Amino acid sequence: MRAKDIMSSPVHTVPQTASIEAAALLITARSVTALPVLDAAGRLVGMVSEGDLLRHRVPADPTAHIRRRPDADPADRPAMVVEVMSPGPVTTRPDADVAETMLSCDVRSLPVVADGAVVGIISRRDILRAMVRGDDVLAAEIQHRLDEYGGGRRWTATVETGVAHLGGTFPDDIERGIVLVLARTVPGVAAVKIG
Repeated sequence: MRAKDIMSSPVHTVPQTASIEAAALLITARSVTALPVLDAAGRLVGMVSEGDLLRHRVPADPTAHIRRRPDADPADRPAMVVEVMSPGPVTTRPDADVAETMLSCDVRSLPVVADGAVVGIISRRDILRAMVRGDDVLAAEIQHRLDEYGGGRRWTATVETGVAHLGGTFPDDIERGIVLVLARTVPGVAAVKIG
């Protein structure tokens, strides 16, 4: 699953000098969980999430089981995004396969960068939307790809619990391989069987 196929674009970003209130307003207005943070030159320097913005604004509960930093003097709490952001974010390229990157790096939002500019962003919700689809949707997408490649209905595709079953004849191993790849690359397909 390539980044450019599921990313959201254009991307809502925030300057590192923005106030925490401005970033919180943007996050809530745009219904996103995190924002890429840019420096004055427009380069990606970090990510700021809902949690980053809340961390210094919610008073500590002495009876809570979760340890947090003790309440600081309100005059000392952070005021700008640069003070609470996570620097050096994990990024990806538009043509990169992203699902494994997000899971292995345990990130919730993944900026997509091309030529030094943020061109998109991917959230776990985007991955979930692309991967968790019904068998009928998967079969229709596979069938469309096969029909486009074959110039008509040369093969049939059915999907059962995520496993694609392809029927039809293949003149050679090269075409068989191409058809397998076309079916395997549909997001959400767990396996492909021919015959």
